Amino acid sequence: MTGALCFDEMRGPDGQIRAPYAGIVDWLESLSAEQLRIKQNEADALFQRMGITFIVYGERGSVERLMPFDLVPRVIGADEWRALEAGAVQRVKALNAFLHDVYHEQEIFRAGKVPAELIYRNEAYRPEMHGVDLPHRVYAHIAGVDIVRTGDREFYVLEDNLRTPSGVSYMLENREVMMRLFPDVFARLKVAPVGSYPDQLLANLRAVAPYGTGEPTVAVLTPGRYNSAYFEHVFLAEQMGVELVEGPDLFVRDGAVYMRTTEGPQRVHVIYRRIDDDFIDPLAFRPESVLGVPGILSVVREGGVTLANAIGGGVADDKAVYSFVPNIIRFYLGEEPILANVPTYRLAEEEDLKYVLAHLDELVVKEVHGSGGYGMLVGPAATKRERAAYKKRIQADPGNFIAQPTLALSTCPTFVDKGIAPRHVDFRPYVLSGKTTTLVPGGLTRVALVEGSLVVNSSQGGGGKDTWILEE
Repeated sequence: MTGALCFDEMRGPDGQIRAPYAGIVDWLESLSAEQLRIKQNEADALFQRMGITFIVYGERGSVERLMPFDLVPRVIGADEWRALEAGAVQRVKALNAFLHDVYHEQEIFRAGKVPAELIYRNEAYRPEMHGVDLPHRVYAHIAGVDIVRTGDREFYVLEDNLRTPSGVSYMLENREVMMRLFPDVFARLKVAPVGSYPDQLLANLRAVAPYGTGEPTVAVLTPGRYNSAYFEHVFLAEQMGVELVEGPDLFVRDGAVYMRTTEGPQRVHVIYRRIDDDFIDPLAFRPESVLGVPGILSVVREGGVTLANAIGGGVADDKAVYSFVPNIIRFYLGEEPILANVPTYRLAEEEDLKYVLAHLDELVVKEVHGSGGYGMLVGPAATKRERAAYKKRIQADPGNFIAQPTLALSTCPTFVDKGIAPRHVDFRPYVLSGKTTTLVPGGLTRVALVEGSLVVNSSQGGGGKDTWILEE
């Protein structure tokens, strides 16, 4: 899994074109660097016009940036997709079953498959959710499963995102831009469409409305325009045809949640919330929060409203719990995992800690609750000073960290200043759970635009590209 040689998704070791790329290689080679540059400028202009941006938080405040976009698509064959799809669905089904068990019978603890203290000490654990029955036992209604590739049939799950996974708007807008720029290519190739995602999302959200609801009203709850993913909140609300609301737009009355409208209060049955647990209800969690809805937890507990994703779901995407997901799949589904985990060292364990401290130059170390590429150490790329400083952080609180070997992430052809060159990529498909668990044939491919870099997060200099799933 490690080493200097990376799997090239377009070309084999002998230079031959791999089957999924056979349909586009002639098209790519027919475009000159100047033609590609013109198309790239057109793409950037479209992104600017559509307002496809994200916000980066830093020491000097927040900065709004255009989402970097690469116009060379990533191509995944139909058979490769079937394996990825089955593995992602299996994983999310098991994690939803795990979350229901954690907040109900806790059979997995008694079976010794997951240490109970790993959950009870988890900052995302919410005892207030104990015994609360959710429609169809779904906690993670929208999940983003981060997947990396290291070989022809070698895919690994890097992490699970079950709280407020972002990026799906970029998946949809990347496709929109590519179809405008290269309509002739889509006419020739059978690329699976992703445009049905908003309809599927809305159908799944309506399916988890409180029992007995007739025509459920759905709303998207945003923390506001200063949030890094605000563009996505607006986009998804518009695409689903539902209201985008902020905390003050909602209120609790008589065991239900209502939305303020010009025609008076309107009951809301399902809320796709993009606000963290800590801020969702100032009466239950952080009292200083002005982003949430006072009293909404009590309505959830009484079954009067469904929050997607559910409060307390973060215990299942913790990076320490991640290492137990293969056990979780076997325990609840009685199946072997289709997608493998990356081998993971839990630094709360003495032997793992000792090994990691001695091999920091070989490993990637992450905070258990970290996200967005922040707070991590990529050992081989770090300086001695950086590794020494990070070592002190680990020693101060070992249980807050996990470590993994550095994977030789696959590369895809990418348009850069010098022309088309390989760059490292990862992949995030979006899994929707309601009455069933499904996903559209696609996802967000993130690309490390800096040569040799393995960090694909947009906040850390990465970008995105369209992902083409072939139907044949």
